[in-house]
Amino acid sequence: MGSKIKIYVASPLGFSEIGRAFYYRELIPRIEQVGYQVIDPWTLTPIEKKQRIESMTDLSQKLHAWKKLNIEIGRNNKKGIDDSDGLVAVLDGTDVDSGTAAEIGYAFAKGKPILGYRGDFRLRADNEVAKVNLQVEYFIQASGGTIITEIDKLQEELKRIFG
Repeated sequence: MGSKIKIYVASPLGFSEIGRAFYYRELIPRIEQVGYQVIDPWTLTPIEKKQRIESMTDLSQKLHAWKKLNIEIGRNNKKGIDDSDGLVAVLDGTDVDSGTAAEIGYAFAKGKPILGYRGDFRLRADNEVAKVNLQVEYFIQASGGTIITEIDKLQEELKRIFG
């Protein structure tokens, strides 16, 4: 038997308490229940590094430390996408999160399939037929993926896209 399929989860959900609750109680378990391994960008860089910088009082040192850590976080997330078999991307918000959009574009350029999830019912797209920004939607669909609007369809679509 081959190795587990690895799914990188691109989302802004780690920024808020309620987002983390949904992310770790609903989204991640549903992916793991299908038998896939989750690559979680929120854990690729130790939280202690961020906390240490946030507690710094010297502004010059703090800015220098953030510059270094920002590069490390970006590099870690790039490697996570490189090591994945594809993405699940959370597309909620009045506009798709810019970091999530960048991860979608990078994954598409690397030939990775992408499954988008938009549980947000607000209409925010370029026109009446798009679910999200048309370029983001294009990358998802051209990758062989789709955008779902119900979390209960996640596992079915994961199986369809990733086997």
